[in-house]
Amino acid sequence: MNDAERTAAGPDLAPTARRTPSPAEMRAALRNVREDARFLAAAVGIRPDAGEPGVRDALIWGLVAEPGDGVAGALVAALGATEALDMVAGGYGGSGMPADDERPAAGAVRDGRRRWAPRLDPEPHLAGLRAAARVGARLLLPTDPEWPPSVADLGAHAPLALWLRGDPAALAGSGVALVGARASSSYGEHVAGEFAGELAAEGRVIVSGGAYGIDGTAHRAALRAGGMTVAVLAGGVDRPYPSGHAQLFERIAASGALVSEVACGVAPTKWRFLARNRLISALSAATIVVEAGQRSGSLNTAGHAAALGRPLGAVPGPITSTASAGCHRLLRDYDACCVTSVADVRELLGGAPVAATRRAEDPDMVRLADALNVRVARGSTELAQRSGLSIDRVEALLGVLELDGGAVRSERGWRSVLR
Repeated sequence: MNDAERTAAGPDLAPTARRTPSPAEMRAALRNVREDARFLAAAVGIRPDAGEPGVRDALIWGLVAEPGDGVAGALVAALGATEALDMVAGGYGGSGMPADDERPAAGAVRDGRRRWAPRLDPEPHLAGLRAAARVGARLLLPTDPEWPPSVADLGAHAPLALWLRGDPAALAGSGVALVGARASSSYGEHVAGEFAGELAAEGRVIVSGGAYGIDGTAHRAALRAGGMTVAVLAGGVDRPYPSGHAQLFERIAASGALVSEVACGVAPTKWRFLARNRLISALSAATIVVEAGQRSGSLNTAGHAAALGRPLGAVPGPITSTASAGCHRLLRDYDACCVTSVADVRELLGGAPVAATRRAEDPDMVRLADALNVRVARGSTELAQRSGLSIDRVEALLGVLELDGGAVRSERGWRSVLR
């Protein structure tokens, strides 16, 4: 197995054998998965129709193939999930042999067998399927009406399945990707917050990667505006990464969506972060890089957006700022549009109106915000007196405000933060 294959397999699954499994071995392994009672019961716990061959086999493909596996994608597109599995298990030269030159070459499928064979085992997948049921994750397949049509632009590298917590309507494809550096500056966070808040208030879904820095700022601003936001994850939707965003992810799942191509329990890896970047671009009508260094992963997302023919924008920064060097490179070398305001983003999107999805602001939150002061710290009891809310309610809302960056706690109490 070469290094790429080891990376694709990931650390949480057994390494692939060097030799190509025989058709008999592949058939036995496939039969074992398809007929395993525990596997089927766990699958039905997520989707009641998982006993149907087409759904079951689409699920299997989603478990055995890494995100962006073009060979698996081409096979499933050409043959369908069930026939593609049968062909892979039967081998070339049998009844499953492709009949025309447009289908994947024998060598590519042979290499694919080496990647997929170790995962044709129900055991490694049981815990993840059960975890999905526990957290209420949904399995979306390309045949589902909720499947986001925009990902079809990825061709053979489109997802074979999506795992989702939240509202699938958030994946409709009219969103805006706001991405940028983890080690962001106050300037970058200010811009990301302004853009995300205003766009979300207008009804645009904010799409990002859930990371620290620009991503997290964009998600939080969208939530504060009462809008929808989508976090595209490199690991399972049941395991928050970074762990410091666990509460943020819960809020996103409650009002937007957490989405991943890998099953619950699967760890994020460098390979999967790069693969998920193409999905961020595909789920968005435009991609805006707010702040990025020369080697930022956001440039990878920008490259996918350009390859898909989606509008690409970059926010300029000080010429002395290394945090904006990547944005300047996009502007100079890759024909990204210079974005300095939300109006510029609207122009990239063609000015098409969207239906507003802003939620009504919590009146209790308004009362608490009025009771807070920028300069004077106040305790929970005083805030309860000033707002007319119970102390328990005040303390619960203060936690939300702190997570949003709207309030800060000190030894003397709580203060408001101007944003």
